[in-house]
Amino acid sequence: MFEVTSDNRLRSLIVVGDRVLIRPKNPDEKTRSGLYLPATITEKEQVQSGYVIKVGPGFPIPAASEDEPWKETEEKVKYMPLQAKEGDLAIFLQRNAVELEYDDQKYVIVPQSSILLLERSEDLFE
Repeated sequence: MFEVTSDNRLRSLIVVGDRVLIRPKNPDEKTRSGLYLPATITEKEQVQSGYVIKVGPGFPIPAASEDEPWKETEEKVKYMPLQAKEGDLAIFLQRNAVELEYDDQKYVIVPQSSILLLERSEDLFE
């Protein structure tokens, strides 16, 4: 339902760079551990929460220069991975989010720097 599976179209999406694809959560929902945002925060819509659906490869790391600069090198981009993982509950700043609709479902794309808190749990979707 919330996950990327082989039979849904979410697996064909590629998230770029340090961005995270999040499915926003209704403010009245809360996890089994009891994490929820107070109404005063959700009314202002400065802080939102949602489930991480997909993450980008991370921050690009510049290629290290070799001893022999005249040698031809293959330009392979390396990335520093993100902290967010698929299935995490993320609390993020709404002002940096880009809203979109895909397959009749609302999603937001945020840079990792906009994520304030992650909750990682095996039974998060139950």
